[in-house]
This record gives sequence, structure tokens and C-alpha cells, in this order.
Amino acid sequence: MISSNGLGAPSSGVTLTYVGGSTVLIDCGGIRMLTDPTFDPAGSEFSPTAEYTLSKTLSPAVDVDSLGKIDVILLSHAHHYDNLDSTGRALLASVPVVLTTEAGAAQCGPNGIGLRPWHTFDTKAPDGRTLRIIATPARHGPPGGDRGPVIGFVLAFSDSADCAVYISGDTVWYEGVRQVSTRFRVKLAIMFFGAAKVSVAGPSHLTMTADEGVIAAQHFEEALIVPLHFEGWMHFTESRDDIDRAFKATQLHHRLRWLKPGVETMIPL
Repeated sequence: MISSNGLGAPSSGVTLTYVGGSTVLIDCGGIRMLTDPTFDPAGSEFSPTAEYTLSKTLSPAVDVDSLGKIDVILLSHAHHYDNLDSTGRALLASVPVVLTTEAGAAQCGPNGIGLRPWHTFDTKAPDGRTLRIIATPARHGPPGGDRGPVIGFVLAFSDSADCAVYISGDTVWYEGVRQVSTRFRVKLAIMFFGAAKVSVAGPSHLTMTADEGVIAAQHFEEALIVPLHFEGWMHFTESRDDIDRAFKATQLHHRLRWLKPGVETMIPL
């Protein structure tokens, strides 16, 4: 899958292991990456302010001590507990590269690297190839009321053709996400759903609704869609059933790829 940058991922595909919530382990050509790490147990509660509390309802399917070596953490943002909880934050010091927003890098210790949208970070795979990680735009809520800053990521090898992987991070559907669909030929889109809402932000959703996910799938027209961020926290207002219904109603259900918690799954591309 050739992107506008002439980049691609391995033709064999990527291996995904779903941990829960916003967290998935990605093995791409031997480079092991972890999205927004959340490993605290069910029942954990976090009160960022006195105005609201985030409550976790599911424990991780993979214990943090069972992860093995992690090369890179892809952190959409460092300031919300459903994307970086206490155990996840403690993990950061043991991972050599933590990619996140410019504003969040200082919260991630000496390994934190801040990226602006469309800026890149290159890392070497075991076979010597270069994996380019491109930061992508994201908006964590409505215009003028978002909970950002946040970013997403595109993963692409520089020497292979016809494949890129997109990780949305916490975002709603908006022009910035549409731009990703025009710049890259994405074959796998890992999308953060859940229509998250918190009282302090009012009635607006802060992550994609199922209907917005359908719109995204229509723009990323060649991509398989792997949902994340749809279960495990009380402030998620839409579930797997809502996503299934929306995709079935638009005859796009065949594009969904649901991951079994804790099970290593190869996604051919």
C-alpha cells in the first residue's frame, strides 16, 4: 500500500494483541509498539479534578509484566487516565522511546519525544529496514471545546509498497482525520471509538461515535477497521454493539476486525 510519502508496511501484515481499552500491542516487522498503556485493575478510579471521576470497569487482558520487550510507546496524549493510567505511566521509564504530543513529552520522563502533526520519527527493524512513524492530527472533542492536545500515528516502512497502518488516538471525525485518508493509502486503521463523555466537558462526545467510524471507514476505503477504546471505562457511552449496528446498517460490517483480548492476532495486509 503506497502512501503519498512513498512508504509502506510489510506485505505479510502486522500482529496485534489487544490488552483492553485504548491499549494494543503491535508487532510490525519485529518492532514492538504499545498504544496508550492502561494496566490498572477493574475498580480503579481517578479524579483529575473535583468535578468528575473516571472509573475503570475491566482489568487488562495482559499483565504488564507479561508484555516482553517494548521498543516504542505510541501515546496519543499523556493527560487522561483512560489513555495512560498509573501502571501505564510507571511503564514509560522502561521503554526507550515514548512518542506523544509536544505538550505531553515532558510528562513522560527522559524517553519522551514530542511530535507535531506530520512530523516523523524513524526506527530500525531487526532486518535493517526503517520504520517511519508519522504523527497525525487529532481533535479530542468539538471545535473550541476539545480536551487536547492529542495526536494519532501512521506506521510505514520506507522500502516496501502498498501498505500503511493508521492509529487514530483519541479523536472525533473532522478535517484532520480526513487529511490522513488523502495522504496515505491505509490498509489497517486502528480506530478509537466509545463516544467518550465527561460531565466537565458537557454533552459533546470526545472520541468517535459509531456513525463517525463509518464515515472514517468510507474515507479509508481500503482499510480493515480494528476498534479500540469502546469498553473498559464507565465514561464510554457507545459499545461494541453500537459499532456493529452502525457498520451493518451501511453494509461495511465485513471491514471490521474485532480482536480477542489477550490473543495474538495476525492481520494480513
